Amino acid sequence: MQITTVSDFRKDIKTYLDRVVKNFETLIINRGKDSGIVVMSLKEYNSLMATNHELSSRKNELRLDAAIDKIKNGSTFNKDLIDK
Repeated sequence: MQITTVSDFRKDIKTYLDRVVKNFETLIINRGKDSGIVVMSLKEYNSLMATNHELSSRKNELRLDAAIDKIKNGSTFNKDLIDK
């Protein structure tokens, strides 16, 4: 995560935005006393929105947690795909 001021961001906007996209970094532009703006890549934003959607219902959250537990415990199995 990077933090900068509005003035510094304005001076070198291209470099800041290139770093955000290239390094999947989040940029916080400090605007003074408890005020700021977050800049992130579209790819990162879309990923956050997809995660938010997946966790939006308790049922989905429980299914994902159960799947993660199975992977961690090694209780998964392989299954061949059917070719048509």
